[in-house]
Amino acid sequence: MKIVITGSAGFVGKHLVKTLKDEEHIVTELDLKNGKDITDWNQLTNIHDFDILFHLAARTFVPDSYRIPRDFYYSNINSTLNALELCRINSAKIIYISSYVYGHPQYLPIDEKHPLDPFNPYAHTKIICEQLCEGYYNHFGVPVLILRPFNIYGIGQDDSFLIPSIISQAVNGKINLADPEPRRDFIFIDDVIEAYAKAVYYDKSQFEVINIGFGKSYSVGRIVTAVTKHFERDVEAFYSGEKRVNEIKDTVADITKAKTLLGWAPKIDMETGLKKIIESVLKKNFDLTP
Repeated sequence: MKIVITGSAGFVGKHLVKTLKDEEHIVTELDLKNGKDITDWNQLTNIHDFDILFHLAARTFVPDSYRIPRDFYYSNINSTLNALELCRINSAKIIYISSYVYGHPQYLPIDEKHPLDPFNPYAHTKIICEQLCEGYYNHFGVPVLILRPFNIYGIGQDDSFLIPSIISQAVNGKINLADPEPRRDFIFIDDVIEAYAKAVYYDKSQFEVINIGFGKSYSVGRIVTAVTKHFERDVEAFYSGEKRVNEIKDTVADITKAKTLLGWAPKIDMETGLKKIIESVLKKNFDLTP
């Protein structure tokens, strides 16, 4: 198929581009790093004749959503609007990559019918963009598949994210964190990409929403313990005890729909995923043995 990917140079985008090219799809990459600003419609008018658009591009760093809210909202909403308009004009399908948009869970595991909660500005932009997707489906017939990944982790992820930060600190022998108690459903990048690749072939519904997660949660403290046991040297862990405002205590994805509709299930457990990342970090940056 002919597939357009926005955010193609990002952590997830690079993995997806490689996988889809390996499957012999024709891939067009759109990313700021490649000189394409998808918030500018005039830069997109020459994009045509494609079957599917994966919309990954977004500003995702939550502190920025509080620091520069207008820029944050403008970028995420306008990029999605332009992606949808491209799909409308080209009679193409959009696979919109959303996020965790459920806020404080009313029940676990969380299925796709759980109420949505704009618990921070980033989540709010994702909910608005999902509504735009629904509008373009209802009013213009644009086929829409919304994927809601929970907490993605994997090789090559930026150190501003929790698991890469823990591993980076562990390499230096000391880990400093705030709160060991919050739990999250973490899903390894390879499993995520497999789900996205399977979504290419899902065309049984004109509008669908599917969770992508592992179906199990891990606390910060448990991840630290799992990381440190991979190092022969002593690694000290310190917690300040600071609690984040509006902290969510636990998230667990109900992935029944992903299994049923996509024929997908995660394969890489936390222990295996952490080992892969640690081995990659040490091999790339340090001549050390864990």
